[in-house]
Amino acid sequence: LQLSYGSSSPALSNRQRFPTFFRTHPSATLHNPTRVQLFKKWGWTKIATIQQTTEVFTSTLDDLDQRVKEAGLEITFRQSFFSDPAAPVRNLKRQDARIIVGLFYETEARKVFCEVYKEKLYGKKYVWFLIGWYADNWFRIKDPAINCTEAEMAEAVEGHVTTEIVMLNPENTRSISNMTSQEFIEKLQKRLGKNPEETGGFQEAPLAYDAIWALALALNKTSAELVKKGLRLEDFNYNNKNITDEIYRALNSSAFEGVSGHVVFDASGSRMAWTLIEQLQGGVYKKIGYYDSTKDNLSWYNNDKWIGGAPPADYTKVITTFRFLSQKLFISVSVLASLGILLAIICLAFNIYNGHVRYIQNSQPYLNNMTAVGCTLALAAVFPLGLDGYHIGPGLFPFVCQARLWLLGLGFSLAYGSMFTKIWWVHTVFTKKEEKKEKRKTLEPWKLYATVGLLVGLDVVTLIIWQIVDPLHRTIEEFTKEEPKTDTDVSILPQLEHCSSTKMNTWLVLCLITAPVTMILSSQQDAAFAFASLAVVFSSYITLVVLFVPKMRRLITRGEWQSEQQDTMKTGSSTNNNEEEKSRLLEKENRELEKIIAEKEERVSELRQQLQDRQQLRSRRRSSNPAREADNHFSPGLSAAPAPPAPFYQPNLPLVRCLVSEQADKLGRGNCDGSRVHLLYK
Repeated sequence: LQLSYGSSSPALSNRQRFPTFFRTHPSATLHNPTRVQLFKKWGWTKIATIQQTTEVFTSTLDDLDQRVKEAGLEITFRQSFFSDPAAPVRNLKRQDARIIVGLFYETEARKVFCEVYKEKLYGKKYVWFLIGWYADNWFRIKDPAINCTEAEMAEAVEGHVTTEIVMLNPENTRSISNMTSQEFIEKLQKRLGKNPEETGGFQEAPLAYDAIWALALALNKTSAELVKKGLRLEDFNYNNKNITDEIYRALNSSAFEGVSGHVVFDASGSRMAWTLIEQLQGGVYKKIGYYDSTKDNLSWYNNDKWIGGAPPADYTKVITTFRFLSQKLFISVSVLASLGILLAIICLAFNIYNGHVRYIQNSQPYLNNMTAVGCTLALAAVFPLGLDGYHIGPGLFPFVCQARLWLLGLGFSLAYGSMFTKIWWVHTVFTKKEEKKEKRKTLEPWKLYATVGLLVGLDVVTLIIWQIVDPLHRTIEEFTKEEPKTDTDVSILPQLEHCSSTKMNTWLVLCLITAPVTMILSSQQDAAFAFASLAVVFSSYITLVVLFVPKMRRLITRGEWQSEQQDTMKTGSSTNNNEEEKSRLLEKENRELEKIIAEKEERVSELRQQLQDRQQLRSRRRSSNPAREADNHFSPGLSAAPAPPAPFYQPNLPLVRCLVSEQADKLGRGNCDGSRVHLLYK
């Protein structure tokens, strides 16, 4: 058998490896029930650890890990070091560890807390749990291995908690040796002389004394049992298993009051004892309680002190806050959008009401109506763009995302698709070759509407596929945590809601709303909404003003709509399709007249040339025959030069009469003014 008074390694509790080992010094794992009890008392659930890489501390930490899990707690961070604790301490700081259990020897403890001071891992936000068998002044001892002063070390260790096995009975009761614990200490101090606390093994002396008593009592009990079997202790040898078993049973069943307290062994041969809880207050260790793990009894003195006035939180509480859109900005832009919608409705009503006016008809009124409707939808998209968690719940957010998408998509396609179609039509009309003039001026309206319908239909199909295959949903963007100045145990995690899908960029390329939607995805909610909404609002305003205001101004200032109404009342006919047909017929007739006029002008030029030739011939004849010229001079038949031909153009003739004369053949074609024919075409 083996009996120890100073071994604390948890590995010695393994009965497979050490079947006959006993110790009056409890296992190091006896600290763990006390630590768990304190964690629960102060409401901590997240624990961090840092240990020296040795077998005793590793096995102790493994036992602690198991016990905290059974208690519903958690070891969140676990750091270890062999000789240099600088990196592990930095990791604890980076991982925001608050409640830290340190397992290391005294010399390494000084290294650890020197790094703790450098990393500022102490104060009112942190609590350290250390082993209690260090010397009381361990942090004041000068150590060449560290570069921290005594004052810095004292500042770093202030407020830490220690757990220590009770090695001296705190109660003033007589032990089996008929001495109290205080009497034992007094006799020991007399034997040791000066400064007994600095003598190695002084703290474990009561355990050694009780170990001798435990062995003596076990041998006495074994001797009595051997007598019953006709054996004696003097007959013991290492091959006599019967005597060994009797000694084992006697020692295992030991139970007596010693100077260290009640002595009893568990099934693994380890001493069961109380745990002393102390706290460093003002540089001095103060007893704040005891814990009896056998009875699960915590004796508390209620004299614990905290730098912050109360036990700190075991982790930084993260408060989630959403970044909402500025309501002043939302209301301001909404008012602008509402006025824009009103303007679009007025423009649409104006265009429909004056649809019979030729000036309105010539500008493709149906395309203009589509533009007005598209601007209305785009402006209406401003309202869902500004809706976020401040107005609606998470369940409605996907519907708002779809509303944004469809209103922007259809509004953009209708408004700018119709404008693009008109631009394309004008480009087609004025860039074709001369021989295709007739074809370019007779472009059917249905082709324009079909172009707009194709653009809108393509966008609608894309949006439907997007909504079915990869619909927009609510996503959360998280930002860097912010620490308020008033509370050190709280950090604020700003979050921002977005409308997003798995393949967002792909769908944006396929749609015609890439620019507005891309701007919405910015992380700055106010700036994103301002840019996107104001871009929609001002582009819609500009489109409506440029497209409709000049028409309104012309019709109002010139009164053209009144004359058109009067003409319609006189003729009793519609001024829509009939007028367009008449206009096309007149244009065709004008082109024919242009050709005829060009032929006549060419004929006139030829006749004038012939006339000049004849005049030159006559002049030569006169110079060769003067007598004849004299006679002719007095001849009545040649008294005057021939009258020039009647002028080909007669500008004073009315244009309508000129056109009618072409068909009725009442006036000659030469009576038409070519310049006025051109004017009609223009």
